[in-house]
Amino acid sequence: MSEESLPADALPEYAERVLEVAELIPRGRVMTYGDVAEWLEEGGPRQVGRVMALYGGSVPWWRVIRADGVLLPGHELRALAHYRDEGTPLKEASRASEGHLPRVDMRRARWDGGERAEGHT
Repeated sequence: MSEESLPADALPEYAERVLEVAELIPRGRVMTYGDVAEWLEEGGPRQVGRVMALYGGSVPWWRVIRADGVLLPGHELRALAHYRDEGTPLKEASRASEGHLPRVDMRRARWDGGERAEGHT
């Protein structure tokens, strides 16, 4: 069965797995697109990014980010509000940086997937 013939509410299996990982990330922590792919032992950062772009609206999408900690273009203010609400460690932007937006402090905020949820395969 091709993706085009799937019912509207059905997700490809890989997408379901990516979204499950996004839901496991604790408040105030993040994983990179590559971290998620590595954790799943399938795909890569681009595939995870594609899943998040197409289907991520129903999960805490702001917790899956670029490895450099830059806020998701076009969604910076929404993501920033979530990060501040959750206490995600941020690096304040320098006055020279575009838009003066902070970045996620990857050294402090990155979650390695420890304490994997029971039942994860």
